[in-house]
Amino acid sequence: MVLKIKKILVPLDGSPNSFRGLDVAINMARESHATLTGLYVVGLVKPRTNDPITPLEKILLKYAQKIMKKAKLKAAKKGILFFDRISYGDDGKRIVEIAEKQNFDLIVIGSRGMGAAKEIFLGSTSNYVLHKSKKPILIVK
Repeated sequence: MVLKIKKILVPLDGSPNSFRGLDVAINMARESHATLTGLYVVGLVKPRTNDPITPLEKILLKYAQKIMKKAKLKAAKKGILFFDRISYGDDGKRIVEIAEKQNFDLIVIGSRGMGAAKEIFLGSTSNYVLHKSKKPILIVK
């Protein structure tokens, strides 16, 4: 079976490992003429539309936008179409949900990110995605 890769999901958290994952995804996208979607998950419950945004939410959102801008620029330099997406909630669960709902062909994720609980071989998020996703996953060390 040959996997046709047209849509790649790249979870980003600003860590060097997540950007290594982005670099690999960019190279894969160039080879397969795929598009990339960078996903940053803010670890908070999504604010309701009528609620004012809190100072913490504002800081986290600004950071997420900064990461996405950097990723988009990296992809653009290599001629890759990059979509950015910011979501809220539990990062592992959101990555798996979005990959399924948006029908991504592949998830490229760094082995460890910014998570406080570092596991021995994999970060907790990449470990969760590896075991819960039905989509193919490439974990980049």
